[in-house]
Amino acid sequence: MTSLKTLMLQNLNGQLPTTQGFLDLKNLEYLDLSHTTLNNSIFQAIETMAALKTLKLEGCSLNGQIPTAQGLCDLNHLQELDVSDNDLSGVLPPCLANLTSLQRLDLFSNNLKIPMSLSPLYNLSKLKSFDGSGRGQDVGALPKFFYHQFSLQSLDLANNQIKGEFPNWLIENNTYLQELHLENCSLSGPFLLPKNSHMNLSFLSISMNYFQGQIPSEIGAHLPRLEFLSMSDNGVNGSIPSSLGNISSLQVLDLSNNVLTGRILSNNSLQGQIPIWIWDMSSLEFLDLSGNNFSGPLPPTIGTSSNLRYIYLSRNKLQWPITMTFNGSSQILALDLSHNNLTGRIPEWIGGLSDLIFLLLSYNNLEGEIPIQLSRLDQLTLIDLSHNHLSGNILSWMMFTHHYFVLYPYYYDDMSSSQQSFEFTTKNVSLSYRGRILRYFAGLDFSCNNFTGEIPPEIGNLVMIKVLNLSHNSLTGPIPPTFSNFKEIESLDLSYNKLDGEIPPQLTELFFLEFFNVAHNNLSGKTPARVAQFATFEESSYKDNPFLCGEPLPKICGAVMPPSPTPPSTNNEDNGGFIDMEVFYVTFGVAYIMVLLVIIAVLYINPYWRQVWFHFIEVSINNCYYFLVDNLPILSKFGFS
Repeated sequence: MTSLKTLMLQNLNGQLPTTQGFLDLKNLEYLDLSHTTLNNSIFQAIETMAALKTLKLEGCSLNGQIPTAQGLCDLNHLQELDVSDNDLSGVLPPCLANLTSLQRLDLFSNNLKIPMSLSPLYNLSKLKSFDGSGRGQDVGALPKFFYHQFSLQSLDLANNQIKGEFPNWLIENNTYLQELHLENCSLSGPFLLPKNSHMNLSFLSISMNYFQGQIPSEIGAHLPRLEFLSMSDNGVNGSIPSSLGNISSLQVLDLSNNVLTGRILSNNSLQGQIPIWIWDMSSLEFLDLSGNNFSGPLPPTIGTSSNLRYIYLSRNKLQWPITMTFNGSSQILALDLSHNNLTGRIPEWIGGLSDLIFLLLSYNNLEGEIPIQLSRLDQLTLIDLSHNHLSGNILSWMMFTHHYFVLYPYYYDDMSSSQQSFEFTTKNVSLSYRGRILRYFAGLDFSCNNFTGEIPPEIGNLVMIKVLNLSHNSLTGPIPPTFSNFKEIESLDLSYNKLDGEIPPQLTELFFLEFFNVAHNNLSGKTPARVAQFATFEESSYKDNPFLCGEPLPKICGAVMPPSPTPPSTNNEDNGGFIDMEVFYVTFGVAYIMVLLVIIAVLYINPYWRQVWFHFIEVSINNCYYFLVDNLPILSKFGFS
């Protein structure tokens, strides 16, 4: 064992023993204990491994401060140290300055105080890679440690609140720099280019900051080797500089969500028409210009040299029919044109995109029927045609029914896979989906259109679907029993249609269902049994189905109904038996009291009428008295005394 040079013990269950005998490996050069539960004594136990060059302790449940005693700081030959994804806190031991051979230092996803930790380590001048991406801590100014670095090839400071302007001097000082991650760092001001052209920088992500102003027109000349450029979620304005079209290596361009508030919209966002040269960039695979103010029509054609696979143009002001075509290109995987002002019909050529996985055309003004060609896209996992004016019958879709795994370029496996995102309504809420989850997401949304006819039972073959929304149409007929095949469905919305028949009882076998709505239809019979997920659905899921009964509706199945809308007559009601006498008496009494109160009020307010009234009463009493006196002899003959 003493001659061992490489030892990898990742993902061990239980705590690894760190006794002197177990780790007395004097010739060991490579030690990887990632994702194995350890405690901080490991930093002292490795002191005998004098030849160690690589130490990986990623995700080992380490916490607190790194001990400053002998151990880690004695590894003079150490070139790579990875303590990422732990819960380390405080400052790094100043003695790490002894590790003058260190070339790679990974500290990301800890609670370390980055500026204070790095101040004593300025003499680590051989660093080629540094990852200090954090958990949102306030770093302040960029640590002066980086002013002493001239050999960096990769630098990641994402999710640290650095603030200040873009540190273009970092690019100028490190001529070998290839990757720079500064997303979500609270940087502001204009985006500053290095003074001279940088021939090695290939990856630049400065998204989710507060940059303003225009994208520098010389960006293509100063950063000619870029492969990945993300400036999303900032406040840049103006137009896309044409020099970007000269970067022949550019594969990913993300300028999404750059709209600022302001009265003059054209001065606060990317605007105007999408430049035509973008569609002819031979290396570009991923294009995201969503969330801006681009207007006008889409291009008529996509060049034959284009390698575009992902096109995201949602939430702009694009107009006119979708007339663009892809010349001989079927490699498009994602097409998002939602939230625009597009008109006309869905073009048939979309059916020729045989590799298409995501198709989003929602929130436009599209009309007509769905082209039959779209039903042949058997790789589709998500299609959203909601909130348009589409009509006709729903096609029998043949969407992909298995999990899919897209083969991404090398940089998509980590940060860049998160570049893919879209909005989709599920469980009655519009959510944003981003990153790796898209590999497992499947859904169909045809809501808020004018579709008619019955739901094709073949839709039940979409066994991996997560979301199905056909609400707010004019669909008729029954709910297909084949819907019980949706074993992974989480949201099913069929509300606001004209569906009839009974709800298939087999739907209670959908154990992942969290949202269910069949309200506002013509369904009949008994609601599904209150078991499993269906025990959680309330009255709102079934309401306004006049012939539906059972819990949670108030209408009880099998209840005795009134025999006739006309009640039978009684002895006291000959021809007026339909009158509710109780209501009649109450009404008459209330009316009598109201009239009496009005008379009293008039007499109280008007003295003249009060005098007339009492005079009338007095005269009436006298008349009655004299009538009785004059007729008393006659009345006595009949027995009245």
